[in-house]
Amino acid sequence: MKTTTRIAAGVVSLFLVQGCKTTDPGTDGVKVDGPQVKRTTNNVAQSDEAPQINSKAKLLFEDAVKAFDAMNKSHVYDWAVLEKKFRNAADADSRLAEATYNLGVIAERQGKLKEAASLYNEALSQKPTLRQAAENLAVMAQNQGNEEKAVKIYESILASYPDDAGSRARLAEIHRRRGESGKALELAKEALFRDPRTLQAYKTMMQVHFEQKQYSLARLIALRATKIDENDPEIYFTLGLLNLAEKEPVKARAQFKRAVEARADFLPAHYQLAKMAFDQEDYGSAEDHVRKILQANGNNAEALVNLGVAYKGMGQVDKALQAYDQAAKIKPELPALYLNRGIIIGLKGDPEKAIQLYKQFITASGGETSVNANHAVFELIKEQEGVIAKREEAKKAEEEAKKMEEEMKKAEDAAKEEERKKKEEEFNKQREAAKGKAASEALKDEKGGAEEPKKEEPPKKEEPKAAPPPAKPTTPPEAKKEEPKKEAPKKPATDEPTDGL
Repeated sequence: MKTTTRIAAGVVSLFLVQGCKTTDPGTDGVKVDGPQVKRTTNNVAQSDEAPQINSKAKLLFEDAVKAFDAMNKSHVYDWAVLEKKFRNAADADSRLAEATYNLGVIAERQGKLKEAASLYNEALSQKPTLRQAAENLAVMAQNQGNEEKAVKIYESILASYPDDAGSRARLAEIHRRRGESGKALELAKEALFRDPRTLQAYKTMMQVHFEQKQYSLARLIALRATKIDENDPEIYFTLGLLNLAEKEPVKARAQFKRAVEARADFLPAHYQLAKMAFDQEDYGSAEDHVRKILQANGNNAEALVNLGVAYKGMGQVDKALQAYDQAAKIKPELPALYLNRGIIIGLKGDPEKAIQLYKQFITASGGETSVNANHAVFELIKEQEGVIAKREEAKKAEEEAKKMEEEMKKAEDAAKEEERKKKEEEFNKQREAAKGKAASEALKDEKGGAEEPKKEEPPKKEEPKAAPPPAKPTTPPEAKKEEPKKEAPKKPATDEPTDGL
């Protein structure tokens, strides 16, 4: 039903905001690149080319850096090739700490965090002054939510290198996330005073002004940041957030796409693009972005639920249920599981089970007092109750129709029975009459012959009535009157003489 699809789409939007929270730049899931030795190249350190490093190691290192620069321009990275090149440089001279450091960067970019931490510590042991390795260890701790550890590392760096701009910028970002905007701006400005090309300081200031709804100032700082690094995804992501705040979703989508083009695994942009795709019911695009999120973390229960929602939107309900099953194994108490399962169960025609799941969603969300009165779940419950009511009405109507049909059949059968009896009675009469005639004929045969049939007396002829005497004709005067003839005297019957009288 069209109504159901529209409701489900609304649920998707609400859930996505609840379950797949947008991660701010520099927060969980976003690896903030550390500074580099000598020049910035997406966290790839370049050697100081100290005289003690042998020529072979230098050449191999330069070749590795060139390969990275080429991949950085195309945004297509072959980590295995880069790892091999930097490993060859590190093996050529054990004192080349920068090569070991870059191996740590490559491991971190592939999600191999333990290996990356080990390589950063190895680089520090090779060259204790390589504070970029220490700073990246702090960034990893920050990304993992251990801000206390990160702060200690940054402060230790500043104790040894008071003019270090990068550590100040990182501390500024931590203060921003703690809601200490004033301290964050102060530290960011100090970092830029020491190094005007400190990218993290610009990004922190950009975020502070965005949070304070100073959109024009935030956009100006973002544009300055792009002059330092035009391929930083966080800058485009923040510009996208600015466009959303200013009610320009088309421009926002373009900025989010630029962010993922700059870095394919930049999760915050994928979250936003997935949400926008759900809002537009573009479930194919939503699926693509959710899959990118799952590539980074296959145990993301919220992302698995959203994948199921995308499947459901495309009509692939069985795949949707499989995605929900996977999510349930990771986080069975997730309220959205009950809600989205209920939608599919309702579509499959089991309204009672769907209502049960919706009520479980409300309970898991903290009860009716915790769920917004305008939440779509209440409309979904009413919809399924309506389905049950219609089904009951249809059942009653069917029973009534069946009852009427049975009564009509009974009446029809009774009429047929009555007609049958009449025909049978008439047949019996005819049969009895035939039997009587046959018996009569048989009786005549027993008496010696058949009786002559009675002659039918001819109908009596009616004697003609005497005709009335003819009227006397009028005799004309000249006509002669006929004399009546005298009858001759009858002869006496005897011989006796008559007296002549």
